[in-house]
Amino acid sequence: MKKHFILLVFMASVFTFGTYAKSPAPNSGSHTSIGMVIYSNDSETVWNALRLANYSKNQGDTVRIFLLGKGVELDSMVKTDNDLKEQTEKFLENGGSILGCGTCLQSRKNDEPEVCKFSSLADLYALIRKNKIVLTF
Repeated sequence: MKKHFILLVFMASVFTFGTYAKSPAPNSGSHTSIGMVIYSNDSETVWNALRLANYSKNQGDTVRIFLLGKGVELDSMVKTDNDLKEQTEKFLENGGSILGCGTCLQSRKNDEPEVCKFSSLADLYALIRKNKIVLTF
């Protein structure tokens, strides 16, 4: 009985390691679609999300960003934070798309956002459904 248990644990660990230990090689030619939901107004968090978005685009991936809740404050944050402004401009210049929750923008009295497109819950739903990977920040 003990030998069977040890064998079972060994086989399970080999299978698990083989399944999860593999990571795709960078620039392997397999591009993917990534959706990012940014709901933070923490400068460092947003900056790192944008850096990842820019890196992913440079790898050939399709990246769309949806700003939700406090995340829509990116529109005003780029006016005072040059690092955020630089990353946002780079993302948009490289064909990236930034959508902003219309309800969240309106609650902050921002009816004319500059870095994002006024969007809806349906757009967030579409982002989730269409992208292979969805990350939240």
